Amino acid sequence: MAKKHNAMGRGLGTILTDANMISTMTNHKAADDDNSSLVTAGIANIALDEIDTNPYQPRKEFDQDALAELAQSIEHQGVITPITVRKMSNGRYQLIAGERRFRAAKLVKLSEIPAYIRVATDAQVMEMALVENIQRENLNALEIALSYNALIEECNLTQEQLSEKVGKNRSTVTNYLRLLKLPAEVQVALSANKISMAHARAMINVEDPDIQLAILHEIITKDLSVRQVEGLVKTMCAPKNVVVKQKGDLPQLHQDTKEVLHKYIQSQIDIKRSRKGKGTLTIHFNSDSDFERIISLIKHND
Repeated sequence: MAKKHNAMGRGLGTILTDANMISTMTNHKAADDDNSSLVTAGIANIALDEIDTNPYQPRKEFDQDALAELAQSIEHQGVITPITVRKMSNGRYQLIAGERRFRAAKLVKLSEIPAYIRVATDAQVMEMALVENIQRENLNALEIALSYNALIEECNLTQEQLSEKVGKNRSTVTNYLRLLKLPAEVQVALSANKISMAHARAMINVEDPDIQLAILHEIITKDLSVRQVEGLVKTMCAPKNVVVKQKGDLPQLHQDTKEVLHKYIQSQIDIKRSRKGKGTLTIHFNSDSDFERIISLIKHND
């Protein structure tokens, strides 16, 4: 991920501004009155078993191989960069930044770890965790989207305010948030890196969730490129200018079925029926790839 510059709005440099000595906590959350701007008491060695993980950590999955490598480095060289924590009213500490170092230190069974001690409200901790991870780790697109959404809901931010805090264009923030409107199965695939954000963004333009899932299946089974997915979506979303009218009146059941099939398959459907009930069902396609798309939809619904 490209190195972030000072365009991060209230980035870590501002958020973690050193000030006065740490103040006394007054409730189960960190102090959040007007005088509780973030402060530090310098670096202290803190017992690992006195530290709780950050509930606002946007990263939910940690690469175990990378953690093992970091643990090996810590075992030989120690923790070079201190983690950042806040002290809670119950005497314990809560992680703000540095969960990878914290986890790696536990892997090599260190008893304590160097840490900066800060004062921060829940909202500030959430903000710091998000910004710190965006700066230092490769969050996947869904983790970023969920973090943005949490900041908006928990901190009562507008998309414009959020874009300023994370140093992103509002359109970028909006594109991430739109990912949360995709079906759960698509979101899981995005989180597992089975599809890219560009794949997901192309699928957003399809309104029908069943068709989105069919496209997901096509992407995974055929390893479709983003360009191929965009072409597939364009074909499926293109307006159908010509719908052949049937001679004679079709029974209501046949008319309803024709409309359902047309909506699901996104292709022209013709139904011909004799008065005795015999007839033909015709599905039109525009190309070989369109034909494969239709067959995949039929098999998916089998």
